[in-house]
Amino acid sequence: MVEMSNDEAILQQMGYKQELRRTWSSFRNFCLCFSTMSILSGLTPLYGTALVTGGPVVIIFGWIFVTLMTFSVALSMAEVCSAYPTSGGLYYWSAALSRPKYKPVLSFFTGWFNLIGQLAGTAAVAFGLALIVVATISIGTDQTWVPTPGATVGVYIAILFIVGLLNTFANNSLGIMNVVSMYWHIIGTWILIIALLVCTRATPASAKFVFTDFENHTGWSNNGFVVLLGLLQSQYSFTGYDSAAHMTEETQNAQRGGPISILGSILVTSILGLAFLLAVTFSIQDYDRVINSSTIPIAQVFLDALGKTGAILAMVIIIVGVFFCSNAGTTSNARLIYALSRDGALPFSGTLHKLDPNTKSPVIAVWALLFVAALLGLPYLGSETAFVAITSVCTISLYITYGLPTLCLLLTRDTFVPGPFNLGKYSQINGIIAICWICFISILFILPTEYPVTAANMNYAIAIFGALWVIVGIYWVVRGRYVFKGPVRNVESTTSSLHSVDFDNKQEKNTAEIDATPDDKVFSEVA
Repeated sequence: MVEMSNDEAILQQMGYKQELRRTWSSFRNFCLCFSTMSILSGLTPLYGTALVTGGPVVIIFGWIFVTLMTFSVALSMAEVCSAYPTSGGLYYWSAALSRPKYKPVLSFFTGWFNLIGQLAGTAAVAFGLALIVVATISIGTDQTWVPTPGATVGVYIAILFIVGLLNTFANNSLGIMNVVSMYWHIIGTWILIIALLVCTRATPASAKFVFTDFENHTGWSNNGFVVLLGLLQSQYSFTGYDSAAHMTEETQNAQRGGPISILGSILVTSILGLAFLLAVTFSIQDYDRVINSSTIPIAQVFLDALGKTGAILAMVIIIVGVFFCSNAGTTSNARLIYALSRDGALPFSGTLHKLDPNTKSPVIAVWALLFVAALLGLPYLGSETAFVAITSVCTISLYITYGLPTLCLLLTRDTFVPGPFNLGKYSQINGIIAICWICFISILFILPTEYPVTAANMNYAIAIFGALWVIVGIYWVVRGRYVFKGPVRNVESTTSSLHSVDFDNKQEKNTAEIDATPDDKVFSEVA
């Protein structure tokens, strides 16, 4: 009889057998989480939007403020992750922390909106990369070639395809790639910072401009409202840290490694991001030329500061970093699809939760994720504000799902059994702060960013978000409530444990079993 590791025992007590290969160290989990957050992918595409929505003062001080609020949310998430280290992450936590009557519906909607946020995040990162790639090509042609929406979408589809190939055929190298990504982000970002400061040392922007200049090119007359809108760039950069939870079933010592990855990624991102924003903003040579550039504004900053060759090299550093982020996000998000389909929360769960027999990785989930992400990029052909809408949907959806387990934790504080990482007596007040912040930004980021509001500049996040709520709600009423009873055990717990959770559905057949043919069931079983 093979002796079960502590990680496998905890997973079994939560109702799951070890199917994914547990070969990742806590450090590799951190590397993936840090790569998924990726300051290069969060700050570079939206820098121009931030310049006209509050300007330098909001960019710098908004980053600091958002960092503090994000830490509050992340502390609550890390606390729950330490108690329940499973790939299901947020949706499992909502079920584990809620009353039996509400477990299925809370788990279902948490899982779905986590998935929606991750789908939008996958699309946003890859699309941001496409914008950077075409901007770099434009610089290489001395801006004689101006990117068209069609060209940008074409590059976007190509990026998704390449990422899919890597997650299909290079699965064993993904852990190493994330370590390389972590070093690339840190070293590459410092190279960019130093290059900008050295090359603009004779003509830097003034400290007054960087720390006090407020810009409002939105059409809104209320400057306070514009300041709040300007927080989107920072908050979008602080998304995706739940990826640490989605990889816990492949991480050794997951009860400690998961929380460390979540909090460590935010800490490193906050410091490095602030340094990067300061360097870029101090390097602005002509504000009007930057915001009116035919390429993306941050590329214009590099072009003005470093010249053509230097700008291209700088953009290549950014491109590689954002590509690493896209790859890491796909790896993590495919595991979320695997976990949701394993419990029957998705259509076609019988197919989506299959693992490749050789790599034990969710290859079908990878391509399903990328196919939907590709569709999300198509609206850019008709409206260039689609990218901002996607980032808003990503941010709102993810933070709502970050908030639901936190709310459940507040309501079940007396019965919650913490893991190795916990906040003790400070858990409740921290949770209240986190919930208030999540409610605030969830409303803020669906509001129009320009006035007067037209079809061309409308923030379609509210339409997308509303439509998704309706679709998921209908799916729950028509099918979900009948076939999904919450996380479904695929193994019986042999011991009584503080980490075991009774979902009252141990014997339920999930959608994976309902959707699958007999042959499908055979091929979907993994040891």
